[in-house]
This record gives sequence, C-alpha cells and structure tokens, in this order.
Amino acid sequence: MTKLWQKEGISVSEKIEKFTVGKDRELDLQLALYDIQGNLAHAQMLHSIGLLTAEELQLLKNELKNIYTIVQRGEFIIEEGVEDVHSQVELMLTRKLGEIGKKIHSGRSRNDQVLVDLKLFSRSRLKEVVNQTTDLFNVLVKKADEHRNDLLPGYTHLQIAMPSSFGLWFSAYAEGLLDDLVQIHAAYRLTNRNPLGSGAGYGSSFPLDRQLTTQLLGFEGLHVNVVYAQMSRGRTEQAVLNAISSLAATLSRLAMDVCLYNSQNFGFVILPDEMTTGSSIMPHKKNPDVAELLRAKCNRLKAMPTEIAFVLSNLPSGYHRDMQLLKEILMPAFDEIVECLDITNYMLTHLKVKSELLAAEKYDLLFSVERVNELVMQGVPFRDAYRTVGAEIASGTYRANRDLNHVHIGSIGNLQLELLKDRLAEELAKFNFAHAEAAIQRLLSDS
Repeated sequence: MTKLWQKEGISVSEKIEKFTVGKDRELDLQLALYDIQGNLAHAQMLHSIGLLTAEELQLLKNELKNIYTIVQRGEFIIEEGVEDVHSQVELMLTRKLGEIGKKIHSGRSRNDQVLVDLKLFSRSRLKEVVNQTTDLFNVLVKKADEHRNDLLPGYTHLQIAMPSSFGLWFSAYAEGLLDDLVQIHAAYRLTNRNPLGSGAGYGSSFPLDRQLTTQLLGFEGLHVNVVYAQMSRGRTEQAVLNAISSLAATLSRLAMDVCLYNSQNFGFVILPDEMTTGSSIMPHKKNPDVAELLRAKCNRLKAMPTEIAFVLSNLPSGYHRDMQLLKEILMPAFDEIVECLDITNYMLTHLKVKSELLAAEKYDLLFSVERVNELVMQGVPFRDAYRTVGAEIASGTYRANRDLNHVHIGSIGNLQLELLKDRLAEELAKFNFAHAEAAIQRLLSDS
C-alpha cells in the first residue's frame, strides 16, 4: 500500500519498512481518538480560510465522527501495510469521500499531526494520573486521621531517633503527593499548548488560523514559533516523564517503608494474607511481593526521563526520526504509573497498623529528647540539659517519660490535615480540566 510520503514508482524494502515503522502501528491505536479530534479542528480551520466548502466540511465532519464511534467501540484497526494512525484515518476518509478525503492534509504535515496527537493524548492521560493521585491522597489522609494517636518509632540513620506516629507517616506521603501535583501541573501546562499549523517545522504558505485550532481543541495557548513547536517534541515528553518520575519516587519510598515495617524485625504493619505470597520451601513465609514489585516498577519509571534525554542528545533543531522512539518510552509509562497508583491505593486501604508499639522497653531512648526539653522548660540551658540526659543514659539512671506534648503545626499532636486538604483543592483548581473537556465536547457535538 502506498504511504503518505511515498513517491510514485519508488518502494522501500520490507526489512527497512519494518525497522522504521517499529511499534508505531501498535502504539498509534491509543492515539486514534486524538487524531480524529485534531482532524476535526483542522478541517474546521481549513473551511474558515476557504480551502474547504461548507458541504465538504460537513461531509468530513460526519465521516470523522463515524470513525470516532468506531474507535470508541474498540473496532478501529490499522490495516496491514498502513504505516500509522494518521495514514489509516486519511485512508478511511478517502475511501468514503474520494477527493474530499484527500483535502484534509492541506496545510499540515505528519510531524504536526504526531505533535498534536501526543499533546492531546498526554493531556488526557495526565488528568487520569491526577485523579488517581487525588484518590490516593484521600486514602492517606483518611488513614492518618484514623491512626493519629498510634505512635511509631522515628528513625534517622536507621537508628531509633524520636517518637513519630502513623498519623505523621501517612500524612507525610499525602503531602508528598501535593508536591508531585505541582510538577504534574507544570507538565500539563507544557502539554496544553497547540503545535498544529507548524507543518514540518517551518509553517505553511496557507493563511492557517492557528488561534482557531487552539480554541477548538481547548489548548491554553499555542507554540507560537513553528520551529520551536517542532522542538517541543521530546521536551514535552521529558517534562511529563519528570513529573511521573517524581510521583514514582514518592510511591517507591512508601513501598520500601511497607517492606521494612512489615518485616518481623520491625513488625509495625501487617499486610493481609491475601496480599502476600509464600515460599516453595519455607512454610512460614508471607512475602510482601506487592510492595516489592511496586518499588521496582516505580524505580524503573524514575529512569525514563534519562532515557528520553539520551534519545534527544546532540540533535539539532528540526524533526529527526529518532523522535519516533519517544512514543515507546512515554506511552507505556502512563499505564505503569496508573497501575502503581491503583495498587498503592489498594495496599494501603487493606494495610493493618499495630498499636502500642512504643510501650516496649527497647524504645525508651526514643524519648530522650523529651527529657532534654523537659529540663529546658525548667530553665536549664539546652546544651547543659543535653549533657545531663547523656550522663543519665550512660549511668543507667535515665527514665523515659512517654507523655508527649507536641502541639506545633505538623507535629504528632497537630497534624493539620485540613491544611493539606485545602492545598489539594488549590492544586487541583490550577489544572482547569473543564476548559479542555468543554472544548472537545463542543468539537464532537458540533453538527
């Protein structure tokens, strides 16, 4: 089958074609809905500048919506010999509408088609990540509230340090997710800019109305410079994967805590039997495989921005086929982080916390700072109080006082979970998902 870029009478060997197409046909199925959205906006813009008649526009819109329905039903395929989703959609339009279908590519290159598809795809998937992150935040805050009075050893250098609590532990990760949302929002803003109309990276002699397609597709703004619009390929993917990497770092650290705290030597939490696996020779084993695999999957995600950086290394401006490989890094990463968020939510929901941990004598030294502070409150200078308690510990006269009086914001006795909830609302409002969703809905419903 003739490719969109293929010259008459010239063919490419099957071996070369297989190598250059790579995984595009497989991955591009995920882009079909977004390719059609881009086509709808582009067709409407072509009509606005006189390159399509009203009748031609209506025929294109009707057929594009038919194809959209086929995609939604899960029946869209990229046929054998067709290179990618863009070629398949144009082929379907041309089969149905003849010469009118061929007009859809006016003023456009596959380069800016790929760009706009990936922008729309990433924008949609980032919203999914944000929703899953919000769900996990809510679980963590709920658990923090439920276990605010259950004390936990705090560690530095993996040695017992000071009293902590499960309320602090759960809500610490909740606040970590808020910082991750800041990075996701930065990636979302970069994703939410329109590259359509940049063509192969140098614009077009057609009077393209790029502001119109920006409005129709619900983008926050456009990439103004057509060369830079092409240069945003890779930069957008790297920003998205940096955000995913940050989120993965939070989850992997939490998973490591669960592995540690679930072990017999710590024994702070219990994973239900149905969430653990056994050993082929040790009948007592209840392994935290779910947390271990979560840790490994997230650690792998943390490496992906570096992989993008190496693919882009030493590339000059303009489009290069190297960039095709970015899809293979970016697109599976969304599935992976969404799965990791979901399993973390499930794991924490069913995680059981042990209470009265700090009653054990082995944790007496956790309260040494409380003893120092007690002397300071009596008027003893801090350094003198520190030395006094050190001498008590050395002589065996130290006695732990387990009465805690932590009242400042963010401490054991004053978690201020409402402040975290308020910040979540502030971070979520910045995304303004409704603007993009309304624009796409208008685009699809416009008759």
